[in-house]
Amino acid sequence: MEWAGGRGLLAAVDERLLDSIVPGMPLADARAIAPGIVALDADPEGDAAALRRLAQWCGRYSPWTATDGTDGIWLDLTGVAHLFGDEPSLAADLVARLKRRGLTARAAVADTPGAASALARAGGKSVTVIPSGAEQLALALLPVSALRLPPETCELMDRLGLRRIGDLYKLPRPALVSRFGLAAAERLDQALGKLPEPLSPLPPMPTRSSHRCFAEPIARPEDLAAAIASLADALCRSLARDGVGARRLALRFYRVDGVVLALEAGTAQASRDPRHLAHLFASRLDRIDPDLGVEDMRLEALAVEPLGSRQPGLDRTGAGNDRSDDALARLVDRLETRLGAGSVARLRPRDSHIPERAQERVPALAPGRGGTLWNAGKTRPLRLLPRPEPIEAIAPIPDDPPVQFRWRRLTHRVRAADGPERILGEWWREPYAGEGSWRGGSSPADENLRDYYAVEDTVGRRFWVFRAGLHKPGVTPGWFLHGVFP
Repeated sequence: MEWAGGRGLLAAVDERLLDSIVPGMPLADARAIAPGIVALDADPEGDAAALRRLAQWCGRYSPWTATDGTDGIWLDLTGVAHLFGDEPSLAADLVARLKRRGLTARAAVADTPGAASALARAGGKSVTVIPSGAEQLALALLPVSALRLPPETCELMDRLGLRRIGDLYKLPRPALVSRFGLAAAERLDQALGKLPEPLSPLPPMPTRSSHRCFAEPIARPEDLAAAIASLADALCRSLARDGVGARRLALRFYRVDGVVLALEAGTAQASRDPRHLAHLFASRLDRIDPDLGVEDMRLEALAVEPLGSRQPGLDRTGAGNDRSDDALARLVDRLETRLGAGSVARLRPRDSHIPERAQERVPALAPGRGGTLWNAGKTRPLRLLPRPEPIEAIAPIPDDPPVQFRWRRLTHRVRAADGPERILGEWWREPYAGEGSWRGGSSPADENLRDYYAVEDTVGRRFWVFRAGLHKPGVTPGWFLHGVFP
């Protein structure tokens, strides 16, 4: 029920009441006819979310699904109907499964989305399949409202005696457009296949996929693992035919209650090893709740890369360094599966002498060696702080190293120091993120100048500190701690 002008209007009606009560009727009039009816507030956003979830569930039949208005779903059955026998069998299975879930549905199969939508909504049958090219005959007796026209257009056509879609066939297109607008002519031509109707699929179509339907729902971990192995084997055969390997995959579980669960996994390098890919998902089955059972599973290769054939060695395990490289890639994949995507990485040199810019974090098996190591012979801490932290330092002479400093509420007396090592900022680059909290100096020429010292306190702990900027009248450079030596 929706509220408009201070009164409630019925947005939808139970099919058992459609003979006497219709959508759009005021609630007061409906209760006068059937005093015992129960009215609930409409929830358009919730209905749209539920329709979207149902469209995702329909992905068990086709990888290409899209919502149609507020109460319909389109499925592209190109190349998939044979997996369920034929088109009538697929449509009948879809309607039957929805009925078991307590949903009333009608399905129609046609060459065009417009014809299928009209037949499903106004055809009156639970399953309708029309032969290719028979749209004009099949739609002739349906009401013009089945063309998804605005209500005011349908009312005008009714007043003029144009109540059936077949009545529009005889009208010249210019007359149809001038009287009822361009949308009426476009909807008619789209339904008849004379004008294309582009649709955007709800989920992106996977590059490659394998699919399994089960005669009975499965829930045991060993059964799910066996299904994953079968899916991986079928997918890898497809990848091998195309000379590619998977880099990112998704495994979807379609439960009997309509819930769709998914797991995603990535590979450090392109792979089409079915045992390895299956293990990436089987090791995480504890995250999947099969509830009453899983009736369908789909393994999708969301991203692929070229992967040529390799010459096996005499032991059939590989030649050259391929065996060790593959083992390393499998290790990285398993670690990321357990620890999370992007958790395994390496540091690659970058052409910069600024300490925090001298290296970059890249995937563990990313190609390339990066730039050159600046100041490779200099002593550096193994790890730097996330950003330089300010310290309170005392130096006997402005340009000397500190003899004492206070960091994180602890005072350290310096026993030995090495330096300075002067590093200037890179004027041709933008300031590094976070520099604003410590940049010192008194002019643009020296605001990024740093003098680094490796210092050791009386306990033997070693630190990497620097003075930011130069001493000038009225300007006291700040001291910062940038790293700790092991």
